[in-house]
Amino acid sequence: MTETGAPELDGAPLFLLDELPESEELLVDGAEGRHAVEVLRLEPGENVLVGDGRGAVAEGAVLSAGHDGLRVAVHHRYEVPAPAPEFLLVQALPKGDRGPLAVDLATELGVDRIVPWTAARCVTRWRDDRVAKGVAKWRAAARAASKQSRRPRLPEVTEPMTTREVCGLLADVDLALVLHEQARRPMAELTIPTSGTVAVVVGPEGGLTDGEVVAFRAAGAHAVRLGPEVLRTSTAGAAALAALSMRTRWA
Repeated sequence: MTETGAPELDGAPLFLLDELPESEELLVDGAEGRHAVEVLRLEPGENVLVGDGRGAVAEGAVLSAGHDGLRVAVHHRYEVPAPAPEFLLVQALPKGDRGPLAVDLATELGVDRIVPWTAARCVTRWRDDRVAKGVAKWRAAARAASKQSRRPRLPEVTEPMTTREVCGLLADVDLALVLHEQARRPMAELTIPTSGTVAVVVGPEGGLTDGEVVAFRAAGAHAVRLGPEVLRTSTAGAAALAALSMRTRWA
């Protein structure tokens, strides 16, 4: 029988499988299994969580840890519902490893969807074969951060979007926020919905263009500032998500 709720095993590591079989015993193999055996050095009897990244979680104990991976005896299962409101992060492409860093931090702080955005002033450009590689790196960062933070639901990382495509996306959400250092309105003044979708747009290192700000406002977005400091593009999204969570999910 599958229950609804969150597992309550403090410190139990989480492993993610593409599919979670309805069986009394699970095999965590491949890279996940090697990590469990060679890095975490789990032993029989230790508690673990195994999920499918879509909310289904099996709690159990290690039966064996060897070359074939980790064998787990399932004690019971959970179905963790999607949190509310949904958090959507539109992240301009940062330089180098700051992209995966932004994804890592946002994942730990509860983002549900991440949209890579090719803003006008982005130094980094994903062209042709670099698109698939870039998206794969962001998805890998989201997966690793989900396991580290024991999130039963993996955030979705979409294909890159243009400014026009982002505008179409923002027009359909319940609240859209554009972080802008020159905005006069602090985010703290806004009423944050407790259901639906809340979107946050983070610009590149070079900042937003006037045309981008105008386009986003025309799509219904609010230009806001978090505080007096100017944050890096790789950390601004996480800071906004933390502030939003304090008023919704963590309240």
